[in-house]
Amino acid sequence: MPEALLQALISGLAVGGAYALVALGFSITFTTTKTLNFSHGEFVSAGAFIGMSVLFLVLGLPVTSTTFGSALPGAAAQLLALAAALGVMGLLGWLLYVIGVRPFTRRPGMAWVMSTLGFGVILQSVGLAIWGPKPVVVPGPVGDAVIRVLGVGVRPQELLTLGVTVIVMVIFDRVMNKTMVGKAMRAVAANGNVASLMGINTNAVMIGAFVVSSALAGLSGFLLAPIAQASLFLGLTVGLKGFSGAMIGGLNNPRGCVIGGFVLGVFESMVNLWQAQWREVAVFALVILVLAFKPTGLFGTRLVEKV
Repeated sequence: MPEALLQALISGLAVGGAYALVALGFSITFTTTKTLNFSHGEFVSAGAFIGMSVLFLVLGLPVTSTTFGSALPGAAAQLLALAAALGVMGLLGWLLYVIGVRPFTRRPGMAWVMSTLGFGVILQSVGLAIWGPKPVVVPGPVGDAVIRVLGVGVRPQELLTLGVTVIVMVIFDRVMNKTMVGKAMRAVAANGNVASLMGINTNAVMIGAFVVSSALAGLSGFLLAPIAQASLFLGLTVGLKGFSGAMIGGLNNPRGCVIGGFVLGVFESMVNLWQAQWREVAVFALVILVLAFKPTGLFGTRLVEKV
């Protein structure tokens, strides 16, 4: 039993890392623009397929291939695929903000909700037209041989996902608290009008928020593809769980969102160890329970608007 618990803990932390990346993306856009990208899940799927397509091209295979066969991409190909996933998803984040969010932010109502949802539908439809609905098994950059630690079998991709997530979180936290860029983002989050009067280019900060958020979604998809297979429907669950993690931790607290993502991943894995059929029920019951007693999340702060 201890081995099973340790196995569930490690797997939960790995998946929770992917949730944490998505949750952090939600927090970045919310704190800076007071909007959310409701197509974030589709961005996760797109990141997985962009990376997969680059690997196919490097190996001389068509991007519409459904299997890698015996071909295994090397480290250089994996790094190129990662760079492509981050770059393309960052570009899509910029495009989403320019055409789907900025035109509606100063207008009454929540038209940006529909525009971001529509952007996701378009993205998924284009993906289905190119790659189809069939999932693809993607080789991991560190191989698939199971590593034995204290009697527990761990996939290298799980350890890589966890490690990369922790590194990204540490870098982001340092940037936010130790650099001028981070101070500008926090100023815009606190009061965009005052930040603009102080000489901060608020529009550039908001664009940067969507670019970084979308790149994080692409990174999450790229890391998850070797674990759960690349599928255009992969992001639906990951996006929803990531948003749930953000709500648990506190949407306006980046550190809280990260913790919420990890908590949700571990909790889900533990419930799966007990009774897999109750996993989704338990996960969303936890979200509802937390929000019932702490509407702003465990680490969120209540926003007070003066009129």
